[in-house]
Amino acid sequence: MSHGKQDRQARRGRQDEAERQQGTGPGRRSLLGAAVLGAGGAAIGLSGTARADTRTSGSTGSSGSSGSGGSGIASLPVPTVVAHRGASGYRPEHTLGSYQLALDMGAHVVEQDVVPTKDGHLVCRHENDITGTTDVANHPEFADRKTTKSVDGASLTGWFTEDFTLAELKTLRAKERIPKNREENSLYDGRWEVPTLEEVLRWAESEGRKRGRPVWLHIETKHPTYFRKLGLGLEEPLAKLLRKYGRHEKNSPNFLQSFEPSSIERLSKLVEAPRVVLLSSASSRPWDFVEAGDPRTVADLIKPEGLKWIASYAQGIGPTLDLVIPRDTEGRLTEPTTLVRDAHAEDLVLHPYTMRNENTFLPLDFRKGTDPNAYGNAFGAFKAYFATGIDGIFSDNPDTALLAAADFVNG
Repeated sequence: MSHGKQDRQARRGRQDEAERQQGTGPGRRSLLGAAVLGAGGAAIGLSGTARADTRTSGSTGSSGSSGSGGSGIASLPVPTVVAHRGASGYRPEHTLGSYQLALDMGAHVVEQDVVPTKDGHLVCRHENDITGTTDVANHPEFADRKTTKSVDGASLTGWFTEDFTLAELKTLRAKERIPKNREENSLYDGRWEVPTLEEVLRWAESEGRKRGRPVWLHIETKHPTYFRKLGLGLEEPLAKLLRKYGRHEKNSPNFLQSFEPSSIERLSKLVEAPRVVLLSSASSRPWDFVEAGDPRTVADLIKPEGLKWIASYAQGIGPTLDLVIPRDTEGRLTEPTTLVRDAHAEDLVLHPYTMRNENTFLPLDFRKGTDPNAYGNAFGAFKAYFATGIDGIFSDNPDTALLAAADFVNG
């Protein structure tokens, strides 16, 4: 037996023992962790970039078009690296360029947020307000579309996808959302269109055939209650597309996610694909709760009884990282909460969000120097979060996340 294999087995034994002491149970990690621990997790690829090892447990070796035959959650490495809006640390978010770079870097899963157009097409944008993510302000023909709206209780002034047909949106080009933090990304402004979700599904199908394995997606319904009131419900057209591309089954290579539990409940009745409830700050309330007069907050949902309720219709949660390890008043990490243990007790996968390399986004204890836009000690922060037992993490920098995951697995 090689020393590397002995080390991995010893590490696995330590992890199982730690879980027994914490009450998470070895069965939970055995199911989700066998893939990465048996395969060595993420391997270091060319030019120092981390690449996903495809030898994961349950991998079908099929194209990305089919979700059947063992390409379910258990086939994903742990920790799973989810490319947040693609490789958005390097390219304008939610573009085919950002998605392709994330996949080429080796991300295990690539995320899409979906919002509707006026004529009912689903497009990939973080928000329906496209003022900051497209060049719409430079199009005089759309000047009269600028308006003020209340979206989930927030007053916003700008241009919104629901006021444009798909053909009109296709005349726009994407741009970097936070150029002050990521000036280099603005080099790519104007290069890509706003993609439709169907275009992304076709891209994933094509890339899956090329790579001989499914391309995993993480698809979020944005502001579903708001859009349903406009007659632009998201869940039905999403389910229709998933069925069209064979991604509607329980082992399909995609997660469906939303900050509104009712959206996930609705999707659970339409498709069997894995579902995740996203959770914001503890004091916040999901907007569908606000609309329905439900007094519960996220703090209620992360209690054992709340997690048990989520587990009745979902397979995972996506909490903000501060729910896993809170920060103190100065922004330093404190002690982990019991959320990982409590969620695992309900067989829920945890994919918290979001890790970024820049100082301004990192906990204070992992920042370097005084430039807020310079890279800090992201590896140290990843290590702290992975040590809590989370099953994966969203990151704008999937190459960094993959290297950190490899360090954690092999360390």
